[in-house]
Amino acid sequence: MKSTSAAPRGWLLLLYSLPAKKTASRVSLWRKLKKIGAYALKTSGYVLPDEPAHLERFQWLVQQVRDDGGDATLARVTEIEGLNSEDLARMFNEARAADYAALTKAINQLIAANRRKLADGFVDAIEKLNRQFQELRAIDYFACPAAHDVEMLLQRAAALSEPRRNSPAVLEVERFQRRIWLTRPRPEIDRVGSAWLIRRFIDPRAKFVFAPKPGAHPDAIPFDMMDVEFTHHGDDCSFETLLKRFAITDSAARRIGEMIHDADLEDGKFQRPECIGLDLLMKGWARLGLSDGEILEKGFACFDALHAALRRAG
Repeated sequence: MKSTSAAPRGWLLLLYSLPAKKTASRVSLWRKLKKIGAYALKTSGYVLPDEPAHLERFQWLVQQVRDDGGDATLARVTEIEGLNSEDLARMFNEARAADYAALTKAINQLIAANRRKLADGFVDAIEKLNRQFQELRAIDYFACPAAHDVEMLLQRAAALSEPRRNSPAVLEVERFQRRIWLTRPRPEIDRVGSAWLIRRFIDPRAKFVFAPKPGAHPDAIPFDMMDVEFTHHGDDCSFETLLKRFAITDSAARRIGEMIHDADLEDGKFQRPECIGLDLLMKGWARLGLSDGEILEKGFACFDALHAALRRAG
């Protein structure tokens, strides 16, 4: 099914009960519900967006429950236990975010184990992780933002098996003045940090817009997105890419780059945990409903303070 960020108008609710001794049937049903991405409201209640493909899936499961001696009810609803569609869509995204986090951990472990020398079976391992990612995307019904981060991380892992390329030419900041810069909504540590770096060292009058794909603003300069110039490359996060492409030598900014790298990529490369707390703040601001622009504004203040402290410390 194609993912969408919009909440549906209706939902399918599956309620069921099975005899206590039907343990194997419970496990089989649970696995099938998990595979199709149904959200568990209670022990025996599951929900999916109201769409024809999901209706058919639930109808088959209703029949399975009844064949196993249980009872099942399938209903169309607009609200469940006081939760509106936006609440339910957010809960689906939180569930997918947890799945993506587990996959991120596995990818980071693979990268760490193969950074110096590729082990036998590395390519097979990448293919397996890619398959797991595609399986998650298939049940990511509301375009969870974490999917993009995993996709970029997989791209970074795959690059380990490619020949090293020469460093691209340094860019002149004069060519990037008074521009519009584009990144993904719900910015976190790398995106907020990169925007701060752009405003502080590259384009002081930069304006920022947000969209899931670069095509939404064709005249803007995209960053921290898939298949664009200013994004993750090799072992670098987007902040580090910008540091290198614009030859920013400010020592405090470069130390912030190490902190953002460790918070964003979670690989412990620099052993600099200082920005992990900032990343949690930015995630929290999003949960509190702050707009993307407000998150940038608050994040800029944090990075200004961090930069000042690092410069003072030398």
